[in-house]
Amino acid sequence: MVLFALTTWQVAADGPLRGLDERIGRAVVGHGPLPLTEFLADLGNMQVALPVLGLAVVRSLVRGERRAPLCAVLAMVAVPLLVVPLKDWIARQGPLTEATGYYPSGHAATALVAYGAAALLLAPHARRPWSWMMPVAAALLATATGIGLVLRGYHWPLDVLGSWWLCGALLVVLRLGCRSGCPRPPGS
Repeated sequence: MVLFALTTWQVAADGPLRGLDERIGRAVVGHGPLPLTEFLADLGNMQVALPVLGLAVVRSLVRGERRAPLCAVLAMVAVPLLVVPLKDWIARQGPLTEATGYYPSGHAATALVAYGAAALLLAPHARRPWSWMMPVAAALLATATGIGLVLRGYHWPLDVLGSWWLCGALLVVLRLGCRSGCPRPPGS
């Protein structure tokens, strides 16, 4: 949360990191093949990320779990409740538009929480040594989404980082909240 607070302060107060952020954003916009960067950015769309979380929730419910899927759904519900007021309050202009409301990135937040929560639900049931792949896959999907958002010019880099800091803390709360409801892998 400290990193989120520092990032938010820099963006809101037009601090030195904001200038650096905008220079970096302008320098990288348009790099990479358009279909690939668009695909990566789309990984943060609700139509893509929510079904992944939904399948993990259903799988957990079928396994008889109740607390962990509920915590995951509540974490996802918290995303717009946290992000939308911040977007309105900060009113940051986007990279390629005069419109405001770009900090923090809702797509980056959606990707991190949906894929991260799905990994938290599925990892305890993966066979060893493969259980580590779930959180790694979630981190790669969230990172790919952030890269796509910046390369397409949909967000500044700090918009994405701010979402990651905020929603990373949300995932920690999720993990702590469902800890007693999440089974441990055999032999741990």
